[in-house]
Amino acid sequence: MDEARPLSEALHGLYRRLNVASMDRPPPGEAARLAEEARALMEAWAGRPYESGEVSRFAAKVLNGLGHWFTFLTVPGVEPTNDRAERALRGHVVQRRMMGCFRNGRGTWIYETVMTVLSTWKQQGRDLPQTLGEALTREWMKS
Repeated sequence: MDEARPLSEALHGLYRRLNVASMDRPPPGEAARLAEEARALMEAWAGRPYESGEVSRFAAKVLNGLGHWFTFLTVPGVEPTNDRAERALRGHVVQRRMMGCFRNGRGTWIYETVMTVLSTWKQQGRDLPQTLGEALTREWMKS
């Protein structure tokens, strides 16, 4: 789609520049300045009027997340993409598909919640059985 090409190129170029800058770990003041400049540039590109409904909807999504797109510049440890999270969930998605999905929404929600918590704990380097036991004990004591 010709209308989307300039927006796509601008956003990809912005990502490449900021990703390189984030690898250099700029000091907090410089990182905040980079994030603000990037936010203004993204707002200018996404805020333009677009004729295509599809491009307009995409631009609206970009604008809706404007306060969060550049967190990786200002918060140490936050990555510029969600690739690691996607890779962590990939095995669970495959398993869910092999099982033919779940019978109801509640079961799906429980599975997704538990797997998210366990994956997060694993990424944090926690001992899973111990941490799970402590969490369950805390909840048991509340009731």
